[in-house]
Amino acid sequence: MHTEHANPEVAAAPARPRIDRRTLITAALATGAGAAGAAAFTRAPHRSPAGPPPPAAVPFHGARQSGPTHPQLPVTRLLALDLPGDAGRDALRGLLASLGAVLAGAADGSLGDARLTGTPPVTSLVAVGPGLAGRLRLDVPEALTELPAFAGDRLEPARGGGDLLVQLAAEQPWTTGILTEHLVTAAGRAGAAVRWSQAGFLPPAAGGETPRNLFGFKDGTANPAPDDPGLWGPPGPHADGTVLVYRRIRMDTAAFAALPKERRDLVMGRRADTGAPLTGHAEHDEPDIYAKHPDGSYVIPATSHVRLSSPRLDGGARMLRRSWSYDDGPADRGLLFCAFLRDPALFTRVQTRLAERDALTPFLTHNASATAWVLPGAHGGRDLGAGL
Repeated sequence: MHTEHANPEVAAAPARPRIDRRTLITAALATGAGAAGAAAFTRAPHRSPAGPPPPAAVPFHGARQSGPTHPQLPVTRLLALDLPGDAGRDALRGLLASLGAVLAGAADGSLGDARLTGTPPVTSLVAVGPGLAGRLRLDVPEALTELPAFAGDRLEPARGGGDLLVQLAAEQPWTTGILTEHLVTAAGRAGAAVRWSQAGFLPPAAGGETPRNLFGFKDGTANPAPDDPGLWGPPGPHADGTVLVYRRIRMDTAAFAALPKERRDLVMGRRADTGAPLTGHAEHDEPDIYAKHPDGSYVIPATSHVRLSSPRLDGGARMLRRSWSYDDGPADRGLLFCAFLRDPALFTRVQTRLAERDALTPFLTHNASATAWVLPGAHGGRDLGAGL
């Protein structure tokens, strides 16, 4: 199996200021919803004239959409839209054109909203759900299907699924809130309705470091590079698209924190302080899931999260994980797990193992799920979804 000595996701990430917890700004102020979840978002400190230049704008147009390809930004907003059941391809075409116009304007600063100064970096993606693809007989990969039921799932239909999924990421929740407002307006004019909306954030991390989740562990170690060919469709009309798997996972942070530190490390298969696997010394050391103690027991326990999610158990196949935390109140905090991969069957295999045997499972509740085909990018004068 290929051994990664560094996380190309982290290595490619531009330096950015830490998010200051002193000033809380809700991303949902512009949309009038989700105030509790956005309370965990914080604002970056003011840049002095002598400070670093503002981050560069991220182009909207290109062979691939920027959401999966650009380094992860600190805040996100996921938005699911539904078209009326009798809507046809013309309605979808109009909706995609409207959404694309908003996202292109957000990227190049031409949106015309005085609240958005300059061209703050924004990444985005638009993806088609399997239900809409089936109804309209769209040209999407055959692998695009709904996920099967997993042991322990407590899915809430109002929080998952959707005909279209849109994801924004930015430096500030103010930006995602304003853009969500524009997207919702454009969707309504095109005849679509919001099915669900969810905000997320990354806890502060020093430049180049892997962010941590609400359990205090680094999340996203050993990601493949975003241009890894195994993540994208094969040559042909699907070449520059990929599948998004989304899971909203409530985390029992208090119960997990109550475990002794050594037990937490064994459950995860990594050390919380360094992120190193239990068989290594540094975060990016390759976990040796077959190493044993003299008594024959595994160094990385057989029920640990790292072992059960190891690519070694899937012939080396990996998914690109882009996760954000969410905080919708004291009883509802957790992870917005987003994975990009060519075939969702890989996620199904991994999640089946985790649901059945993972020592972390008692501290997790999966309450929302979605899959969607991330469209190839808009380029060469073509709109999003031109190949559908």
